[in-house]
Amino acid sequence: MKPTLLSLALGTALAGPAFAELLDLEKDELTFGFIKLTDMAPLAVAYEQGYFLDEGLFVTLEAQANWKVLLDGVIDGQLDGAHMLAGQPLAATIGFGTEAHIITPFSMDLNGNGITVSNEIWEKMLPHIPKMDDGRPQHPISAEALAPVVEEYNAAGKPFNMGMVFPVSTHNYELRYWLAAGGLEPGFYSPENVTGQIGADVFLSVTPPPQMPATLEAGTIYGYCVGEPWNQQAVFKGIGVPVITDYQLWKNNPEKVFGITNEFAEKYPNTTLAVTKALIRAAIWLDENDNANRPAAVEILSRPEYVGADYEVIANSMTGFFEFEKGDKRDIPDFNVFFRYNATYPFYSDAIWYLTQMRRWGQIPEAKSDEWFHDVAKDVYKPEIYLKAARLLVDEGLANEADFPWDSDGYKAATPAEDIIDGIPYDGRFPNAYLESLPIGLKGQQIVVGNEVQG
Repeated sequence: MKPTLLSLALGTALAGPAFAELLDLEKDELTFGFIKLTDMAPLAVAYEQGYFLDEGLFVTLEAQANWKVLLDGVIDGQLDGAHMLAGQPLAATIGFGTEAHIITPFSMDLNGNGITVSNEIWEKMLPHIPKMDDGRPQHPISAEALAPVVEEYNAAGKPFNMGMVFPVSTHNYELRYWLAAGGLEPGFYSPENVTGQIGADVFLSVTPPPQMPATLEAGTIYGYCVGEPWNQQAVFKGIGVPVITDYQLWKNNPEKVFGITNEFAEKYPNTTLAVTKALIRAAIWLDENDNANRPAAVEILSRPEYVGADYEVIANSMTGFFEFEKGDKRDIPDFNVFFRYNATYPFYSDAIWYLTQMRRWGQIPEAKSDEWFHDVAKDVYKPEIYLKAARLLVDEGLANEADFPWDSDGYKAATPAEDIIDGIPYDGRFPNAYLESLPIGLKGQQIVVGNEVQG
């Protein structure tokens, strides 16, 4: 322990309303990884607001080059935990890609992504997009408007390439969801072919988030799905147009998680609780008083050690609106949600949605029972840790009792049809019935063999 820092930590903790005692920490010096995206905000805020120190934790935050490096760092112990794609702990636990038992006691946010196309593609889409009375495009914009453009490129022998950030990312699944809802085939995976491009109309490939705008500008891809600030960056640079946010695609969809190894949680249970407490406090701060702290959060994130984008670019999506074309700003107050709507609670039903998308596109190559989906979700998502941390915060006077779903069984109410772009409701209790309801994608006993779907 460092005496001077411990004094600061104790002093800050004693300043809390209930004069909370520090947990008996098994490990107090921690290193957490993140990718330069605005939804890493709970980590930055927990650090900058002193919430980690309040728990007696001495945390170092380190930006990572890409999601693979970040995941490997957590698995091999160079990182104690990280801001992760929700699909990463699930994929690792079931052995898709790198195999390791990763868990999450804390979901980091809702919404926060967008799909952007190049100016050239946007101009080709415009004739197929309905207009509002004021002449602006009517939102949400369906991929049906992209379909004739893709057909034109394919007829000319030009593959239609789009970018996403990682094979098990929300961005991959959201881009696929949008394309499929518009009648376009985004391609399948198989054990022998992990490109995800089998039978594709649109060819998706990985591009790290900060490189998305430059890759679009170079013409290597015609569009992408990414988190902020990299959609707004395309608007500011005048190189692309966001066509839809994930809030418009699926209202209040789950996004990133905080991931640690199961071994870490078992070896350091009090440290895990302390970290979760600090992150919950950060999420509360980010959303409290109708987002009153967002300008301060944007200033923190704009620093080079965090996201490092211009204040104005980050503010464009963090402060209640989203800019599509230059000057076409629309109110989307819930584009970034960090605490409202139980955003931080790790719901099993959120985990199951990711697993259904893995099955839908062949990353899970064979049929699985509903019980299998539920069991995997419970192996990875840990609401019991979350609620224990929340109870400590309530007892210390640092959080409100009414803000947590104490009686939840871990499953959200079904997402209604009107909240999803294809009008197909989602209920995490019935994963296979949900897969059957989706017109494009694997279902039942179907498998991908060679370049074909069979079964």
